[in-house]
Amino acid sequence: MDKGGLSSFLLGLGVGVGIGMLLAPKSGEETREFIKTKAGEGGEYLKQRSEDFRQTAADWVDKGKEALGRQRDNLTDAMEAGRQAYRETVGQPPQPPSEGMPH
Repeated sequence: MDKGGLSSFLLGLGVGVGIGMLLAPKSGEETREFIKTKAGEGGEYLKQRSEDFRQTAADWVDKGKEALGRQRDNLTDAMEAGRQAYRETVGQPPQPPSEGMPH
């Protein structure tokens, strides 16, 4: 939930509480307890939504990392295939992939 959504939620909550107090058919103590309960429920809702958002964001980050890893592997394979094709084209014997050791 972005800042605009949160401020709209809180504004709506405040207006609802105010109207509820004016039109409440219950005693003041009952009304305060009702408001306290509803405010607690609203807080729990916000906590749950923020946790859901955090989890969704973490999932997207993980998926992005996996996609980048696959693209890196594909690029490495494509570069090696290009090198091999070049060697074959110019008539050089194929060389095994380098493993960090000079040839």
